[in-house]
Amino acid sequence: MAITHEIKVQRREDEGKGASRRLRHAGEVPAVVYGGDLKPVSIKLSHNDVWLASQHEWFYASILELSLNGEIQKVLLRDMQRHPFRQQIMHLDFQRVNENEVIRTAVPLHFINEDASPAGKAADVVITHELNEVTVTCLPGNLPEFIEVDLGSLALGDIVHLSQIKLPEGVEIPELALGADHDVAVVVAKHGRVEAEPAGDEDSAAVPAPKADE
Repeated sequence: MAITHEIKVQRREDEGKGASRRLRHAGEVPAVVYGGDLKPVSIKLSHNDVWLASQHEWFYASILELSLNGEIQKVLLRDMQRHPFRQQIMHLDFQRVNENEVIRTAVPLHFINEDASPAGKAADVVITHELNEVTVTCLPGNLPEFIEVDLGSLALGDIVHLSQIKLPEGVEIPELALGADHDVAVVVAKHGRVEAEPAGDEDSAAVPAPKADE
């Protein structure tokens, strides 16, 4: 079952760039909620609350409960605009979710038991994570905060493909329905040492320049 997180919001009446600037100066973040059978609604959130939430993985991959005066709307974060160099969130877009409608969103991958695997214990093996998240489809109630990939048996030369990820009940990876070419590598274990380049032919060795006549 999906874990939800409640965030308090307030309705925003004033719109436009000037109003958004005033909100940011007041320590608030302008945002919009859209989707479903309802019209888009402009809201505002405490920047401190949003900033703290943004430090957690769940903020990007979980069902969020926006609380407006006690009224709850379930949403997914669809877009976040950050200031180019300040630690400031400029704007947020949230999409309403219907518990009976399938959603499509990215979910983080958590790799476990890597250090205990044969590949993880070998000094000359490099393990690379080709993907750190995967796009899934499911009902909102089945959305996981993350998906574990158990690497306990990973050995040199092994490749873990997308189709080998163990998914929670009710969760699918739509990419796999597009054919075998889309069953991409998620984890690769390979030799870490670089092979020495072959020495050049003796004939190709540099010939010293002739000495000038005395």
